[in-house]
Amino acid sequence: MDEHIKTRPNLSVLALISFVASFVVARLFTVLRSNVVLIHGGIHFHHFWYGLSLLVIGGWLGISIGCDHERVNRLSAIIFGVGGGLVGDEVGLLLTFGNYWTGITYTLVIVFSTVTSLLILVIKYSRSIHREFTVFLSSHAALYSGVFLVIASVAFILETRRFAIRAFPAALTIVGCIVVVAYFVKRMRRS
Repeated sequence: MDEHIKTRPNLSVLALISFVASFVVARLFTVLRSNVVLIHGGIHFHHFWYGLSLLVIGGWLGISIGCDHERVNRLSAIIFGVGGGLVGDEVGLLLTFGNYWTGITYTLVIVFSTVTSLLILVIKYSRSIHREFTVFLSSHAALYSGVFLVIASVAFILETRRFAIRAFPAALTIVGCIVVVAYFVKRMRRS
């Protein structure tokens, strides 16, 4: 394993955990204590304002002080994640101009958390992934998988006329074609 991974704290994981925890706590608080709101001078201060403030503070700490200070790096990642969770909790309110309970909030938070988690894993294990993928492309399983992916994806594309549904299988078709081409390139280099 890379020595850098062992010694440096994984700040992106801290930020992601803080984001999810903050989102869950904010959502639970709003569900359980919906009558607790801060109104001053007729203005309702939503918690996304606190989230934006924490995003700025966490980002500023990480940029200006954090470079070689492990504790400050960790603190700034946690503050940044908490701020993101507070903003994420009210993203539906911000996008719909008033509907806090819209389902788009959950969709966006789940998509964000999933993509972020995948990016963290891919970045952390990129060498292992590259090594494993190189071995995979040299095997017959790559050819079979690529052909199956192309055929199954084309079947989905032909089955519907809706663009949104066609986009994902189209991307998988491209991936399948790349896998098949890479398999043959690997085979030709070996011969």
